[in-house]
Amino acid sequence: MIYFDHSATTHPYPQALHTYQEVATKIFGNPSSLHSLGTQAGRILEASRRQIAELLSVESSEIFFTSGGTEGDNWVLKGVAFEKKAFGKHIIVSDVEHPAVKESAKWLSQQGFDVDYAPVDKRGFVQVDKLAQLIRPETILVSVMVVNNEMGAIQPLQAIADLLADKPTISFHVDAVQAVGKVPVSDFMLDRVDFATFSGHKFHAVRGVGFIYKKSGKKITPLLTGGGQEQDLRSTTENVPAIAAMAKALRLTLEDQEAVEKLKSMRDVLAESLASYDGVTLFSETGEDFAPHILTFGIKGVRGEVLVHAFEEHEIYISTTSACSSKAGKPAGTLIAMGVPTSQAQTAVRISLDTSNSMAEIEQFLTIFKQIYQKTEKIRH
Repeated sequence: MIYFDHSATTHPYPQALHTYQEVATKIFGNPSSLHSLGTQAGRILEASRRQIAELLSVESSEIFFTSGGTEGDNWVLKGVAFEKKAFGKHIIVSDVEHPAVKESAKWLSQQGFDVDYAPVDKRGFVQVDKLAQLIRPETILVSVMVVNNEMGAIQPLQAIADLLADKPTISFHVDAVQAVGKVPVSDFMLDRVDFATFSGHKFHAVRGVGFIYKKSGKKITPLLTGGGQEQDLRSTTENVPAIAAMAKALRLTLEDQEAVEKLKSMRDVLAESLASYDGVTLFSETGEDFAPHILTFGIKGVRGEVLVHAFEEHEIYISTTSACSSKAGKPAGTLIAMGVPTSQAQTAVRISLDTSNSMAEIEQFLTIFKQIYQKTEKIRH
């Protein structure tokens, strides 16, 4: 089996699974309980929070645990919108955001908020000058992802941060779900960023756990009310084993100094080989402003889902666009925003790599690709 769908989910590190099992078995108390078992769980919870904060160079009081990226994006967009609605009801999100952001923005528009979508250029990057034109006195939130999950474009966050530097009343949120281990933390945890979203299963933790960063002093409406956990902002018993495993996975991921170069090498071999086929369109690029692990391409005239299943017959697993949209059969929303015709966007498939992949797997993929490509000759002509 060759697994090339790591942007959808990663396999948990063995060390993270070991941590999960140890904590779940030995430290099973509720961290809110007053007895010693609760105290032990509370210590693990706060130690995990401190470790995550240190890895991101922020304060532990700025880390809040969630169930993952979708919850985090929903919480930030809706929580900031309702917290700041007295000051304005205008929100800007980029036109290539993950559905967790775009659907939250759509929902807010149905609740009386005004939403604008910042356009991207033909390469998939937010046009900062166009975003600037959308800002109004009543703008309260700008949300832009770090790494586009469909094309791999690393968005111009510093330029957006500079644009917002003299606009302190506008909260700046970044979706960092695809960035961990692929982009230096310092490139997206900027001083101007007020909120950031993370999902554990994207960096080898277990599913169902994540966190948000909320800059000290920034306000957000509580997501869940009840027992007062997470500084009374997300009331539910914390998933301590998963949180401890996530802290371990984050440390291991960020400590892998050779990861980016290995990913680039594999991606570049793929890109160079695929580009040699006349009937192949490369939608992603391989420059420094693209993430090292994502490569999106298509075979002319062949729908993406057909190609996904063709590779699956050889136990090679790739994806159409984002995992959250692929089952709906929708073309890559990012490609549509980039101005790519729908018929061409429908051919798109995504390879997303991990350091657990090898150059031998790349070579095997290319061998199988050649066979599949030859079978599509009648379709292409």
